[in-house]
Amino acid sequence: MPARFKLWTTAALASLGTLVVAALVLPQSFRLTAFSDVSQCLLLLSGALSFLPHVLRSRGRLRLFWALMMAGIAMWFFYQLMWTYIEVWQRQEVPSLFVGDIVLFLHIVPLMAAVALRPHVPQDEYAARTGQLDFALLIVWWIYLYAFTVLPWQYAVPDEPAYGRALNSSYLALKVVFLISIAIAWGGSKGGWRSFYASLFGASLMYSASSYVANWALDRNVYYSGSLYDIPLAVSMAWVTVIGFWTRDHKPQADRNRIFSAHGVWLARLGMIAVFFLPAFAGWTLLQPSLPVRVRVFRLILTLAAALLMGIMVFTRQYLLERELVHLLHRSRDSFANLKRLQAQLTESEKLASIGQLVGGAAHELNNPITAMLGYSDLLLGTTLSSEQKDLAAGIVRQVRRAKSVVGSLLSFAAQGPAAKAPVDLNLLLKTAVKLSQPEWQALKLEVRTDLQPDLSPVLGDSNQLLRVCSQIINSALDQEELNAGGWLTVATRQLDGVISITIACAGSGARVREASVPEIGGMALRACQGILEAHGGQVRSERRESGGMAIAVELPVIAAAAGAKTDISPLGIPVMWESQPSA
Repeated sequence: MPARFKLWTTAALASLGTLVVAALVLPQSFRLTAFSDVSQCLLLLSGALSFLPHVLRSRGRLRLFWALMMAGIAMWFFYQLMWTYIEVWQRQEVPSLFVGDIVLFLHIVPLMAAVALRPHVPQDEYAARTGQLDFALLIVWWIYLYAFTVLPWQYAVPDEPAYGRALNSSYLALKVVFLISIAIAWGGSKGGWRSFYASLFGASLMYSASSYVANWALDRNVYYSGSLYDIPLAVSMAWVTVIGFWTRDHKPQADRNRIFSAHGVWLARLGMIAVFFLPAFAGWTLLQPSLPVRVRVFRLILTLAAALLMGIMVFTRQYLLERELVHLLHRSRDSFANLKRLQAQLTESEKLASIGQLVGGAAHELNNPITAMLGYSDLLLGTTLSSEQKDLAAGIVRQVRRAKSVVGSLLSFAAQGPAAKAPVDLNLLLKTAVKLSQPEWQALKLEVRTDLQPDLSPVLGDSNQLLRVCSQIINSALDQEELNAGGWLTVATRQLDGVISITIACAGSGARVREASVPEIGGMALRACQGILEAHGGQVRSERRESGGMAIAVELPVIAAAAGAKTDISPLGIPVMWESQPSA
């Protein structure tokens, strides 16, 4: 505890000790009355201000809790200030029909609302909205109870004995309910909150007992301000200051391991019970023929007004409840749909994993004999053969290379998975892919033409996977029966609006570009390429040209766009350099 708060607490306790000494030593006099009233005002002001640091440093529901605690003690201080003004300043006795009694009665209502907030228990948004309405409903109920039982004997038909009995009975009921609410919060709290509620219960119990003892002394005309009957009351006032500054040291926090329990349900039920009691109070009024007419009319009008106000509050709560139910219904439907979609994805993933294992094993078994067949075919082309035999051997080589390309696609599909990504230069990667495919286009005697944009931005990806995609698309483009000597292979790159487009086209001499749509790349090759590109935020597309033929294009976001959450790939707009035909 900071030194200034220790000094403040010490001053409050010293004031309490002085009050005790004055009550024991000084006889009944104006000086004793003035000293006692002023000291009690200072103790209550100290108690109200002790909660101010909590209000300033807290947020949300916790701030509302401390603000309500401070408001309750401040109302108590205001009542004592009015009492002191009459006894000390005006030097008069406080009248029996005191207008300030409503402040004394209502000062417990904010304290009760604060305890009902239960800041030691987490609360969801819906519970906070409906809980505030429930609190307001209960506050209106207690105000109605005071107005129903006490005010008629104060304003409609002034009657001091009836007023005193009504005030004491309603105030006693309010204090009992308040003590029960603190006990419930005390039993459901932990740590610093448990100590706080225990201290609050002790101070409230002492205050309630002192009020009862003071009323008992008043009935026997032995009570006066500053007497020994005020000592328990002063102790409860000083205790409030100790609670405020002691809690500052412990800084109790909400227990996140607890959930919002049935407390909110019971709070709502109490609010509904309070509403249902209104007709009972009206009926009880009508069944009392001995009541003065003005009292009966006052109570009936008050009950109708309270029923209207509380009915509006109940309607508002029901409206919020219906909205919340509709919201929960929509959320449950979305959750069910997401669950079904996730289940389908898991099933598909399991199928793909099984297929990948099967395909990987088969591809490895096929790769070795295909490699041997390709080697023997190349050796056969190097021997002395007739023109017809060379055409047949070239056909064998082409089909073997095609089979090897399919096996490579199977291996790519089986090996798909997450990989570390780094900046990749696509121009360098394409040059490597063209170099790796050199045996294929040299055997077909094709002319390779490249048009690579020099200032191309890097992309974020796995260089091995992207190289596999480019090589697969080039091999698929070379896998055409129309290709012959004098044909050409074009590879072009362009960057536009944060997207890099790679365009690959291939055609035989004197022939239009073959209409090789993306599905004709090969089913397994397409799936392998699409899976890798989707993991890199890209896509593979095809475009029909007015001059005839199709071009295969790959689009990838540059590294700045790839680092974002999501990048919209722009449509194909990169021209394929078929007419200019720059040489490699």
